[in-house]
Amino acid sequence: MASHRKPKQYPLAGNTARTAATLALAGVATATALDGTGNATPPPTKDQVKARVGQYYREAEAATERYNGVREKADRARSALDGLQDEAARRTERLTAARNALGSFATAQYREGGLPPAVRLLLSSSPDRYLERASLADRAGSLQAVALTRVRSELRGVERVRTTAAARLAELKDEQAALSRHKRTVEAKLEDARRLLDRLTAEERAEFHGGGEAAGAPAADAPAGGAERGAAASTAPLGGRAGRSVARGAAQAPTERAARAVAFAYSALGKPYVWGATGPSGFDCSGLTQAAWRSAGVSLPRTTYTQINAGRRIGRSQLAPGDLVFFYSGVSHVGLYIGGGKMIHAPHPGAPVRIAPVDQMPFAGAARPV
Repeated sequence: MASHRKPKQYPLAGNTARTAATLALAGVATATALDGTGNATPPPTKDQVKARVGQYYREAEAATERYNGVREKADRARSALDGLQDEAARRTERLTAARNALGSFATAQYREGGLPPAVRLLLSSSPDRYLERASLADRAGSLQAVALTRVRSELRGVERVRTTAAARLAELKDEQAALSRHKRTVEAKLEDARRLLDRLTAEERAEFHGGGEAAGAPAADAPAGGAERGAAASTAPLGGRAGRSVARGAAQAPTERAARAVAFAYSALGKPYVWGATGPSGFDCSGLTQAAWRSAGVSLPRTTYTQINAGRRIGRSQLAPGDLVFFYSGVSHVGLYIGGGKMIHAPHPGAPVRIAPVDQMPFAGAARPV
């Protein structure tokens, strides 16, 4: 009988089978997690945290140098735009004056009326006076032609300046957009580093930010006010070992300008690292070297990758106080050599301007500004 037939079995459809398998695997995973036998990623060790923070700082510094370079270009574009706007205003004033002069000629011509010259001669009570006025009118016509030419020239000049200014404005907007991108990158890297550092104890953070000599340097965990006080203290006359080092570095410097740059670097010891800063209260790495040489009357470009091409490239064995020393394959860090295998540099956030061995980082090259 049909009523005694065995029900027909239907295989699971493709989607249904996959869903069932997924649910089964999820159940196994849940059970494993509840049993405590899952392979959870262990938290990073202290050394791993320090390594990652160092990597984030290097990436932030590379982004900072890109930011510095773009800001320098933006400043140039803004300055050029300001100059073009001033020039456009001056040209517009000249154009107005030229138009007014042309209008005066047109008004005078209108007042003379439209009578032919022969008729005006016949009607004149003094032919001699008329001929004299006619001669003056010819000269006025020449002046009118000159005025018209000037108007046309000023119109072309104003249009040219406005076109150039529009291009500069577009360039400035592009540079400002790039500035914002690089700023976000820097801030994101520094925030990643801060979160990792928060996993360390105060002593471990102080150890991480250590590694150099800094006159008047605040403790790594000091509040901002303490950092500012440390920065202010570092500008006082140096005595003891720091003072002797200044004299020794200045004496070894190949030029008087190099000696002044070294002295400035010593005066900055203890001031905080501030990305994008060129002083006087804080510095980033290239901001410090630029400010040091500026105090000696030498203008350096703003970034590490442009400073390395300033002056003369030298070998490591030729280093003398005042030379610029660069690090990492991307030339993303710079310090000022002071002799004895040491430099003064602005390391990274939380680490003030300090003395450190040149061997502390991978050496990339050196340059002597003068």
